[in-house]
Amino acid sequence: MFMDANLESDYVEKLGDGDHVAFDVLFTRYYPVVKSFLAGFIKDHDLAVDMTQDIFLKVWINREAVARVLSFKAYLFRMAKNMVCDYYEHNAVKERYDRQRREDPGNCYSVRIEEELYARELSLLIDLAIEEMPAQRKRIFVMSRKEGLSNDEIAARLNINRRTVENHITQALHDLRKICAFKDT
Repeated sequence: MFMDANLESDYVEKLGDGDHVAFDVLFTRYYPVVKSFLAGFIKDHDLAVDMTQDIFLKVWINREAVARVLSFKAYLFRMAKNMVCDYYEHNAVKERYDRQRREDPGNCYSVRIEEELYARELSLLIDLAIEEMPAQRKRIFVMSRKEGLSNDEIAARLNINRRTVENHITQALHDLRKICAFKDT
């Protein structure tokens, strides 16, 4: 079922160099085993297939780091174990949330209203703080955060140094953090 350790090591080394054939060999050898392992814990074949594909996608993306592991098989099963733990943790959180909604549906609604009011109040404070900024800092901050321009684009448009743009944004964010810290007290 499993591959000889030396042969596995050779394929993993080639995988680290981006060898597609080595990946295919490792995938073909370990995919069914990892899928069965996952399906045994989560009892959902389709989800086990998706999770196994996610594992092998991560293996390919991180192939250079994977090439340095001592045991590819152990690495795969550690990834699978972590996915199972994440799955159960996510389900536990979801179940708690659903139970809370069933037990006290009004509370969830009032919490959302409170969060929306807090967000609006905070947004208003931030807008006021931006209005109080010196003209150049305000202009740069608005171009960066509201218009989505990069620091280089702002520097080019205003014919100033990129570092000047960065300094203004840093100072603007510092000012806004003070406002947010004040709001929390």
